[in-house]
Amino acid sequence: MNKRSGIESKKKIIDAAMAVFSTKGYAKANIREIAKAAGISVGGVYLYFRNKEELYKSLINSKMHYIGSRLEITAGSAESATEALSDFFKLHLENALKHKEFILLHIREHGFAFGVNEKRQFFRKQRTLIENIIQRGMRSGEFRKCNADHMAKMIMGSLRGIILSMALDDDVHITPKMLNEFVFNGLLTAGKRD
Repeated sequence: MNKRSGIESKKKIIDAAMAVFSTKGYAKANIREIAKAAGISVGGVYLYFRNKEELYKSLINSKMHYIGSRLEITAGSAESATEALSDFFKLHLENALKHKEFILLHIREHGFAFGVNEKRQFFRKQRTLIENIIQRGMRSGEFRKCNADHMAKMIMGSLRGIILSMALDDDVHITPKMLNEFVFNGLLTAGKRD
């Protein structure tokens, strides 16, 4: 098997795992179903993953890496800090809506502790990206002076809460525009701001 074929096979397995885990849940899903959905033999799955848990962790890491890479590329190519932060929100919200069932499954069956070290690393990178965007905005005069580290933590914490709310409650519909308005304008009128 050549390297390219191996990469394609692994991607097929991860994509199939996403579909199977999202519909059946982690506990009820099995390697045989994932292999069938991927069009690969069960033995072929075991060439890449020792067991279902390793496949699941690989799936989570793959999704975090994918969204992290997209966010970095998008933020780096944005013409302004405002555009970069707006795009950051948009990509996160779109990803949350696209993978709502998987997010719910993960919370329901694994809670927040599963893969906690990988998640911490992912969220630290996201906060650093936001902090860099904020610093860029302060240098360009788009954003007022503030503690970029604290602001990045507040933004990331708020965003995570919004994504969780959207996953858990069908009545919560937050658009990128609504989030932009909240973050960029806040609640106070211009005369009342400190």
